[in-house]
Amino acid sequence: MRVGIIVPQGWTGEYDGWDASRAWARSVAVAHEAEALGFDSLWLFDHFQTEPVPTDEITFEAFVGLSALAMETVRVRLGHLVLCAGYRNPALVAKMISTLDVVSGGRAELALGAGWKEDEYTAYGFGFPPLRERMALLEDTLEITTRMLAPGRSTYEGTQASVRDAINVPRGVQSPRIPVMVGGNGPNRTWRLAARFADELNLDWLSPDEVRDARPVIASRCEEIGRDPATLRLSVNIGRTQSGAEGATRVALLRAYADAGVDRVMTLIRAAADDDGALARFAEDCLAAGCELDGAG
Repeated sequence: MRVGIIVPQGWTGEYDGWDASRAWARSVAVAHEAEALGFDSLWLFDHFQTEPVPTDEITFEAFVGLSALAMETVRVRLGHLVLCAGYRNPALVAKMISTLDVVSGGRAELALGAGWKEDEYTAYGFGFPPLRERMALLEDTLEITTRMLAPGRSTYEGTQASVRDAINVPRGVQSPRIPVMVGGNGPNRTWRLAARFADELNLDWLSPDEVRDARPVIASRCEEIGRDPATLRLSVNIGRTQSGAEGATRVALLRAYADAGVDRVMTLIRAAADDDGALARFAEDCLAAGCELDGAG
Protein backbone atom coordinates (compact mmCIF):
# COMPACT_ATOMS: atom_id res chain seq x y z
CA MET A 1 0.00 0.00 0.00
CA ARG A 2 1.29 3.43 -0.97
CA VAL A 3 1.07 6.47 1.29
CA GLY A 4 0.50 10.12 0.39
CA ILE A 5 1.02 13.19 2.54
CA ILE A 6 -1.44 16.07 2.71
CA VAL A 7 0.80 19.12 3.04
CA PRO A 8 -0.16 21.62 5.76
CA GLN A 9 -1.83 24.67 4.23
CA GLY A 10 -3.68 26.20 7.17
CA TRP A 11 -7.17 24.83 6.50
CA THR A 12 -7.35 22.91 9.78
CA GLY A 13 -5.92 25.79 11.80
CA GLU A 14 -2.36 24.53 11.84
CA TYR A 15 -1.07 27.96 10.78
CA ASP A 16 -3.27 30.09 13.03
CA GLY A 17 -1.29 33.13 14.13
CA TRP A 18 1.56 32.46 11.69
CA ASP A 19 3.06 34.95 9.26
CA ALA A 20 2.08 33.85 5.73
CA SER A 21 5.65 33.74 4.40
CA ARG A 22 6.82 31.61 7.32
CA ALA A 23 3.82 29.30 6.91
CA TRP A 24 4.46 28.74 3.20
CA ALA A 25 8.14 28.08 3.90
CA ARG A 26 7.04 25.39 6.34
CA SER A 27 4.72 23.83 3.73
CA VAL A 28 7.62 23.63 1.31
CA ALA A 29 9.86 22.10 3.99
CA VAL A 30 7.25 19.42 4.72
CA ALA A 31 6.98 18.66 0.99
CA HIS A 32 10.76 18.30 0.73
CA GLU A 33 10.87 15.97 3.72
CA ALA A 34 7.94 13.88 2.47
CA GLU A 35 9.71 13.31 -0.82
CA ALA A 36 13.01 12.51 0.89
CA LEU A 37 11.30 9.97 3.17
CA GLY A 38 9.89 8.17 0.14
CA PHE A 39 6.18 8.95 0.37
CA ASP A 40 4.20 8.34 -2.81
CA SER A 41 2.44 11.66 -3.28
CA LEU A 42 1.64 15.17 -2.05
CA TRP A 43 -1.89 16.54 -1.75
CA LEU A 44 -3.64 19.80 -0.90
CA PHE A 45 -7.22 20.32 0.22
CA ASP A 46 -9.35 22.40 -2.15
CA HIS A 47 -10.63 24.87 0.45
CA PHE A 48 -10.49 28.64 0.84
CA GLN A 49 -11.12 29.35 4.51
CA THR A 50 -10.57 27.51 7.76
CA GLU A 51 -12.78 24.82 9.24
CA PRO A 52 -14.94 23.97 11.09
CA VAL A 53 -15.69 27.66 11.71
CA PRO A 54 -14.22 30.19 9.23
CA THR A 55 -11.67 32.47 10.88
CA ASP A 56 -9.40 35.25 9.65
CA GLU A 57 -6.45 32.87 9.36
CA ILE A 58 -4.27 31.36 6.63
CA THR A 59 -5.61 28.92 4.06
CA PHE A 60 -3.41 28.63 0.95
CA GLU A 61 -5.24 28.05 -2.36
CA ALA A 62 -4.71 24.55 -3.71
CA PHE A 63 -3.98 24.93 -7.44
CA VAL A 64 -1.41 27.69 -7.03
CA GLY A 65 0.06 25.87 -4.02
CA LEU A 66 0.41 22.56 -5.84
CA SER A 67 1.96 24.26 -8.86
CA ALA A 68 4.57 25.80 -6.58
CA LEU A 69 5.25 22.43 -4.93
CA ALA A 70 5.73 20.92 -8.39
CA MET A 71 8.77 23.15 -8.79
CA GLU A 72 10.09 22.19 -5.35
CA THR A 73 9.97 18.41 -5.91
CA VAL A 74 11.09 15.89 -8.51
CA ARG A 75 9.50 12.48 -7.84
CA VAL A 76 6.27 12.61 -5.83
CA ARG A 77 2.85 12.51 -7.45
CA LEU A 78 0.77 15.70 -7.05
CA GLY A 79 -2.96 16.08 -6.53
CA HIS A 80 -5.83 17.87 -4.84
CA LEU A 81 -7.96 16.09 -2.27
CA VAL A 82 -10.25 16.80 -4.01
CA LEU A 83 -11.04 19.62 -6.43
CA CYS A 84 -14.57 20.91 -5.89
CA ALA A 85 -16.47 20.81 -9.17
CA GLY A 86 -18.39 23.93 -8.21
CA TYR A 87 -15.38 26.20 -7.75
CA ARG A 88 -13.95 26.33 -11.29
CA ASN A 89 -15.12 26.08 -14.87
CA PRO A 90 -14.61 22.42 -15.95
CA ALA A 91 -12.79 23.26 -19.18
CA LEU A 92 -10.46 25.56 -17.27
CA VAL A 93 -9.75 22.73 -14.82
CA ALA A 94 -8.74 20.51 -17.75
CA LYS A 95 -6.42 23.22 -19.04
CA MET A 96 -4.92 23.84 -15.59
CA ILE A 97 -4.27 20.19 -14.74
CA SER A 98 -2.79 19.60 -18.19
CA THR A 99 -0.38 22.49 -17.69
CA LEU A 100 0.49 21.24 -14.20
CA ASP A 101 1.30 17.83 -15.68
CA VAL A 102 3.78 19.38 -18.10
CA VAL A 103 5.28 21.66 -15.44
CA SER A 104 5.75 18.73 -13.06
CA GLY A 105 7.19 16.35 -15.64
CA GLY A 106 4.15 14.08 -15.70
CA ARG A 107 3.27 13.83 -12.00
CA ALA A 108 -0.22 15.38 -11.84
CA GLU A 109 -3.41 13.58 -10.85
CA LEU A 110 -6.88 15.02 -11.45
CA ALA A 111 -9.08 14.42 -8.40
CA LEU A 112 -12.67 15.69 -8.40
CA GLY A 113 -15.64 15.75 -6.05
CA ALA A 114 -19.07 17.37 -5.79
CA GLY A 115 -18.23 19.81 -2.98
CA TRP A 116 -19.91 20.26 0.37
CA LYS A 117 -18.60 23.26 2.31
CA GLU A 118 -21.55 25.64 2.30
CA ASP A 119 -19.78 28.55 4.00
CA GLU A 120 -17.17 28.67 1.23
CA TYR A 121 -19.72 28.43 -1.55
CA THR A 122 -21.67 31.30 -0.04
CA ALA A 123 -18.70 33.49 0.93
CA TYR A 124 -17.06 33.22 -2.49
CA GLY A 125 -20.23 33.89 -4.46
CA PHE A 126 -20.94 30.40 -5.82
CA GLY A 127 -24.29 30.11 -4.11
CA PHE A 128 -24.93 26.64 -2.71
CA PRO A 129 -26.93 24.50 -5.14
CA PRO A 130 -28.80 21.47 -3.83
CA LEU A 131 -26.94 18.17 -3.84
CA ARG A 132 -28.61 16.90 -7.02
CA GLU A 133 -27.30 19.93 -8.93
CA ARG A 134 -23.83 19.60 -7.44
CA MET A 135 -23.78 15.95 -8.48
CA ALA A 136 -24.98 16.86 -11.96
CA LEU A 137 -22.15 19.38 -12.23
CA LEU A 138 -19.65 16.75 -11.09
CA GLU A 139 -20.89 14.46 -13.85
CA ASP A 140 -20.61 17.23 -16.44
CA THR A 141 -17.15 18.11 -15.13
CA LEU A 142 -15.99 14.52 -15.49
CA GLU A 143 -17.44 14.34 -19.01
CA ILE A 144 -15.69 17.54 -20.03
CA THR A 145 -12.32 16.98 -18.37
CA THR A 146 -11.92 13.39 -19.54
CA ARG A 147 -12.82 14.41 -23.10
CA MET A 148 -10.36 17.30 -22.98
CA LEU A 149 -7.61 15.00 -21.70
CA ALA A 150 -8.15 12.80 -24.76
CA PRO A 151 -6.98 13.53 -28.31
CA GLY A 152 -8.90 15.97 -30.49
CA ARG A 153 -11.31 18.80 -29.84
CA SER A 154 -14.10 18.39 -27.32
CA THR A 155 -17.82 19.07 -27.56
CA TYR A 156 -20.31 18.23 -24.83
CA GLU A 157 -23.66 19.70 -23.82
CA GLY A 158 -24.50 19.04 -20.19
CA THR A 159 -27.19 20.28 -17.86
CA GLN A 160 -24.70 22.34 -15.82
CA ALA A 161 -21.69 22.87 -18.11
CA SER A 162 -20.79 22.62 -21.77
CA VAL A 163 -17.88 22.87 -24.21
CA ARG A 164 -17.96 23.41 -27.96
CA ASP A 165 -15.05 22.43 -30.16
CA ALA A 166 -12.69 23.07 -27.22
CA ILE A 167 -8.94 22.75 -27.83
CA ASN A 168 -6.71 21.55 -25.00
CA VAL A 169 -3.06 21.59 -26.05
CA PRO A 170 -0.95 20.41 -24.36
CA ARG A 171 -2.97 17.62 -22.75
CA GLY A 172 -0.14 16.83 -20.35
CA VAL A 173 2.71 14.39 -20.83
CA GLN A 174 1.34 11.21 -19.22
CA SER A 175 0.07 8.44 -21.46
CA PRO A 176 -2.64 7.51 -22.14
CA ARG A 177 -3.81 10.44 -19.98
CA ILE A 178 -3.50 12.12 -16.60
CA PRO A 179 -4.98 9.74 -13.98
CA VAL A 180 -8.48 10.66 -12.81
CA MET A 181 -9.77 10.21 -9.26
CA VAL A 182 -13.32 10.66 -8.00
CA GLY A 183 -13.69 11.41 -4.30
CA GLY A 184 -16.74 10.71 -2.18
CA ASN A 185 -18.64 8.18 -0.09
CA GLY A 186 -21.94 8.13 -1.98
CA PRO A 187 -22.71 4.58 -3.15
CA ASN A 188 -25.37 5.56 -5.65
CA ARG A 189 -24.15 8.49 -7.75
CA THR A 190 -20.52 9.04 -6.71
CA TRP A 191 -19.39 5.44 -6.97
CA ARG A 192 -21.21 5.03 -10.28
CA LEU A 193 -19.41 8.11 -11.62
CA ALA A 194 -16.11 6.66 -10.41
CA ALA A 195 -16.85 3.42 -12.23
CA ARG A 196 -17.58 5.33 -15.44
CA PHE A 197 -14.79 7.88 -15.42
CA ALA A 198 -12.09 7.25 -12.85
CA ASP A 199 -8.89 5.33 -12.43
CA GLU A 200 -9.22 5.63 -8.65
CA LEU A 201 -12.01 6.06 -6.10
CA ASN A 202 -11.07 8.01 -2.98
CA LEU A 203 -13.12 7.36 0.16
CA ASP A 204 -13.19 9.99 2.88
CA TRP A 205 -12.47 8.98 6.49
CA LEU A 206 -13.98 5.49 6.23
CA SER A 207 -12.60 2.95 8.69
CA PRO A 208 -11.04 -0.32 7.45
CA ASP A 209 -14.24 -2.19 8.40
CA GLU A 210 -16.34 0.34 6.48
CA VAL A 211 -14.06 -0.08 3.48
CA ARG A 212 -14.55 -3.85 3.59
CA ASP A 213 -18.30 -3.36 3.67
CA ALA A 214 -18.12 -0.92 0.75
CA ARG A 215 -16.02 -3.06 -1.56
CA PRO A 216 -18.84 -5.34 -2.85
CA VAL A 217 -20.99 -2.30 -3.62
CA ILE A 218 -18.10 -0.57 -5.41
CA ALA A 219 -17.48 -3.74 -7.40
CA SER A 220 -21.16 -3.89 -8.36
CA ARG A 221 -21.00 -0.32 -9.71
CA CYS A 222 -18.23 -1.43 -12.05
CA GLU A 223 -20.01 -4.62 -13.05
CA GLU A 224 -23.15 -2.65 -13.95
CA ILE A 225 -21.27 -1.14 -16.89
CA GLY A 226 -19.15 -4.18 -17.75
CA ARG A 227 -15.99 -2.90 -16.07
CA ASP A 228 -13.59 -5.20 -14.23
CA PRO A 229 -13.67 -3.97 -10.59
CA ALA A 230 -9.95 -4.73 -10.31
CA THR A 231 -9.24 -1.83 -12.68
CA LEU A 232 -10.64 0.76 -10.24
CA ARG A 233 -8.01 1.52 -7.62
CA LEU A 234 -9.17 2.33 -4.10
CA SER A 235 -7.72 4.97 -1.79
CA VAL A 236 -8.73 6.44 1.57
CA ASN A 237 -8.23 9.87 3.09
CA ILE A 238 -7.50 8.95 6.72
CA GLY A 239 -8.79 11.43 9.26
CA ARG A 240 -6.02 13.34 11.00
CA THR A 241 -7.21 12.14 14.43
CA GLN A 242 -6.75 8.52 13.38
CA SER A 243 -3.35 9.06 11.75
CA GLY A 244 -2.13 11.17 14.67
CA ALA A 245 -2.13 8.17 17.05
CA GLU A 246 1.51 7.09 16.80
CA GLY A 247 3.25 3.76 17.27
CA ALA A 248 1.45 0.41 17.52
CA THR A 249 -2.02 1.95 17.14
CA ARG A 250 -1.10 3.65 13.87
CA VAL A 251 0.77 0.61 12.56
CA ALA A 252 -2.29 -1.56 13.20
CA LEU A 253 -4.53 0.97 11.45
CA LEU A 254 -2.34 1.05 8.35
CA ARG A 255 -2.15 -2.74 8.23
CA ALA A 256 -5.93 -2.92 8.50
CA TYR A 257 -6.37 -0.62 5.51
CA ALA A 258 -3.94 -2.71 3.48
CA ASP A 259 -5.77 -5.90 4.49
CA ALA A 260 -9.04 -4.28 3.41
CA GLY A 261 -7.68 -3.95 -0.12
CA VAL A 262 -6.80 -0.26 -0.10
CA ASP A 263 -4.17 0.68 -2.71
CA ARG A 264 -3.21 4.05 -1.24
CA VAL A 265 -3.91 6.14 1.84
CA MET A 266 -3.45 9.89 2.23
CA THR A 267 -3.40 11.81 5.47
CA LEU A 268 -2.54 15.13 7.06
CA ILE A 269 0.06 14.74 9.79
CA ARG A 270 -1.03 17.96 11.43
CA ALA A 271 1.85 17.94 13.90
CA ALA A 272 4.29 18.25 10.97
CA ALA A 273 3.46 21.96 10.82
CA ASP A 274 5.57 22.61 13.91
CA ASP A 275 7.15 19.27 14.93
CA ASP A 276 10.33 18.47 13.02
CA GLY A 277 10.13 14.77 13.86
CA ALA A 278 6.45 14.09 13.18
CA LEU A 279 6.79 13.08 9.54
CA ALA A 280 9.78 10.82 10.17
CA ARG A 281 7.90 9.03 12.96
CA PHE A 282 4.97 8.50 10.59
CA ALA A 283 7.35 7.08 7.98
CA GLU A 284 8.68 4.61 10.56
CA ASP A 285 5.15 3.47 11.36
CA CYS A 286 4.37 3.11 7.65
CA LEU A 287 7.39 0.87 7.14
CA ALA A 288 6.50 -1.18 10.22
CA ALA A 289 3.05 -1.69 8.69
CA GLY A 290 4.56 -2.93 5.41
CA CYS A 291 3.67 0.14 3.36
CA GLU A 292 5.69 1.15 0.32
CA LEU A 293 7.99 4.14 0.76
CA ASP A 294 9.91 4.86 -2.43
CA GLY A 295 9.96 1.17 -3.31
CA ALA A 296 10.68 -0.10 0.21
CA GLY A 297 8.31 -2.32 2.13
